Amino acid sequence: MEELWKDSNIFYNVLCFLITENEKLFDRSDAVLYWRTVYHLFGILHHVYIGLFAMGLKIETHPNPDIRVLSTLGPGYLTGWNFTFQTVFLGLSLLHDVLEWCDKQKSSLGAKIKYWRDVIFCGMVLPFTLFVTGMFWTVYAIDRELVFPKIYDEVVPWWFNHCVHTNITVVLVVETLLQARRHPTNQRLELILYWIVAFAYAIVYYTIYFVTDRWLYQVFGVMNWWQVCLYQLFIWGISYFFYKMQFPLNRLIHGSDTETDNNEEKHINDVFHDNDRQTDVLNPDENGKVNTDLETNLPEKSWSMKFRNIKNNVENSRL
Repeated sequence: MEELWKDSNIFYNVLCFLITENEKLFDRSDAVLYWRTVYHLFGILHHVYIGLFAMGLKIETHPNPDIRVLSTLGPGYLTGWNFTFQTVFLGLSLLHDVLEWCDKQKSSLGAKIKYWRDVIFCGMVLPFTLFVTGMFWTVYAIDRELVFPKIYDEVVPWWFNHCVHTNITVVLVVETLLQARRHPTNQRLELILYWIVAFAYAIVYYTIYFVTDRWLYQVFGVMNWWQVCLYQLFIWGISYFFYKMQFPLNRLIHGSDTETDNNEEKHINDVFHDNDRQTDVLNPDENGKVNTDLETNLPEKSWSMKFRNIKNNVENSRL
């Protein structure tokens, strides 16, 4: 009986320990980081597996020429471009999560990874992912032959189709819920990346048509040139709209700005512009005068200012 009591005590103590440790792990801050890390890990594994599976399809040896053409024109599909953008984004996100677990997220490397992670997500991943998913499944519902002919089912499994056209939106939904991006990280750079991809894809798309006399998507084949031009303008317009609407939607989910977000944004800007500010202080202007505007070029409270504040407090003290 005594041994049974001891065993039950041990079990109770172990249970209490597990509960306590679980509460420590899943407090408000660590819980978000934990699930974000799990999501990014599974996301990158998913994308890498799909990429390896696609390379192993061996469709270039298929007897049907309409299927073999997928191997030749495959790099021209926006689906593949967008999938690459997402893979790069997930890789950067997972790397930043690892730095955050090591408490190195505020280092110079951590700030730069976070900067490019957010720029790539806002300027490239989100607008083109929403367009790919929306355009593909809308046309597919009307007439699948215009976007994904039934003959492709011979080599492309149904689940692979969902991985590259449906799961990519799941990535956006989960990322938006777990990570607040209330404002652009660098709107100018994000829009530059967006328009580079948008124009580059249009050039590639129409070049393929003029060279091979074949549209990548047959939905263009049922249009005249006026309709093609209007549809192209619609593609650019709706993708740009997706870019702009992500920020108010994010604020709707995560609320207004917080002091923590502002401090993180200030820290990242300090990392990227620290060299510029040092140059302004050390280099004289055209008149030979050195810029000594501490409020603009140095942190708000330098160590000398802090020391003087402490000194004044001590001297004015009645003790």
